[in-house]
Amino acid sequence: QVQLVESGGGLVQAGASLRLSCAPSGGTFSNDVMGWFRQAPGKEREFVAAISRTGGGTYYADSVKGRFTISRDNAKNPVYLQMNSLKPEDTAIYYCAARFGPWASYVTVATENAWNAWGQGTQVTVSS
Repeated sequence: QVQLVESGGGLVQAGASLRLSCAPSGGTFSNDVMGWFRQAPGKEREFVAAISRTGGGTYYADSVKGRFTISRDNAKNPVYLQMNSLKPEDTAIYYCAARFGPWASYVTVATENAWNAWGQGTQVTVSS
C-alpha cells in the first residue's frame, strides 16, 4: 500500500514562505487526486487545497486563496504546496491526502471522507 510522506514544515515568521512536499513511499499516486488538509490546535481538520490527476484542476479554501499554490509533478511523483505570505493563523499540522475516486465538485473534495489515504503530517508554525 502506498504511504504518503510529507516534508518541508518548520517555524517561520509571518510573511515568510514555505514549500511542503508529499512523496509516495512504496508506489505512486500519479493516478490519484491529491490534496492538503490542516489541523490547528483545538480545531477540526480542514481542507486547504486539491489538485486533479493531470494538474489541470485545482481547488483552494478561501482562507489560502491567492497565497498558497498546489502543484504536482507526475513524472517525479511529488505533490507540492507552496505557501506564501504566511500568517500566524496558518499554524497547523499539514496533511497530504490521496483520493482514489474521480475529480469532483469542491463540496465533495473539501470533505474529509472523500479521501482514501493520509500522511502523518508536518508541523507548520508561523510566529507573529
